[in-house]
Amino acid sequence: MTVQSHVFQPEGVDEHDDLAAAKDAQGTTWIRVSDGTAAELEAVGETFGIHALELEDVRNDVRPKVEQFEDHLFVLLKTATLREGETTFAEEVKTRSVGIFVGPDWLVTLSTQTIPAVGLVWDAVTREEKRLLARGPDFTAYRIVDAIVDSYFDVLDEIESDIEAVEEEVVGATGLDLLEDINELRRDLLSVRRVLWPTRDAVSVLARGDLDFVDETTEKYYRDVYDHVVQLVELNETYRDLVTGARDIYLNSLSMSTNEVMKTLTVVATIVLPLTFVVGIYGMNFETMPELSWPYAYHAVMLGMAGIAGVMVLYFRREGWL
Repeated sequence: MTVQSHVFQPEGVDEHDDLAAAKDAQGTTWIRVSDGTAAELEAVGETFGIHALELEDVRNDVRPKVEQFEDHLFVLLKTATLREGETTFAEEVKTRSVGIFVGPDWLVTLSTQTIPAVGLVWDAVTREEKRLLARGPDFTAYRIVDAIVDSYFDVLDEIESDIEAVEEEVVGATGLDLLEDINELRRDLLSVRRVLWPTRDAVSVLARGDLDFVDETTEKYYRDVYDHVVQLVELNETYRDLVTGARDIYLNSLSMSTNEVMKTLTVVATIVLPLTFVVGIYGMNFETMPELSWPYAYHAVMLGMAGIAGVMVLYFRREGWL
């Protein structure tokens, strides 16, 4: 079932199949739409006076925000998870939109997919958690926002584990696979950043204390969530610096490896150069060359060339170039 309803009071929780009856019932009404179709979203929107543009924001990829209307408060957030990408085998950050609508005595959560963070709070209401039942819809909305923000920590924890694995491999590594891993981490952190920054702005609106549908007693809880989001933003920036540092170390290692190869090739070329000079002289085919008539000329030249090469190799070894 994609549309569910809870009507709760301090005494307990009731369920209603009819949206209008649930809205008019005594207590706090929570309508939860998961994996909702366009028709279901429109039915809920019509019952609770939610504008079509707000529903469109939930269905589309819109950045997190908070908007206050005459009869309700609209909060749009995004969840973030790491899962296997559609085009690559690497994990990618996937986001899903959650619309939270807070009225005087009702709460509506809309999403086109099942959101675990919303499910956690829904289960708490179903278990008749006293702290939730005694508060209004703004406090339940806070619990949902808090659960979504807490899920960001899980994503960053997974990314941190990947960063530690990269840092262990990066020193002395020159393979392209490691560079791909580093670039994937940079893309993941950029995706998380695109979620966290507008979320910070949205939660700051909830915490500043000038919204009609957020009670004064609930504002301090939103300020706590705001502190968590700020911590997440700082943590994400720290991880970006670590990944950038790992990339710099990798590029330096690659450059040093290239320099070692070039040094070896230069030494070889330097040893071959005088040998080429000697061979070039005796390859000029002059008719009169004093050494040509000597029966040991060939052996002498070869021995001389070997001596030149040997002396140069010993010199390079002493200088630490080989």
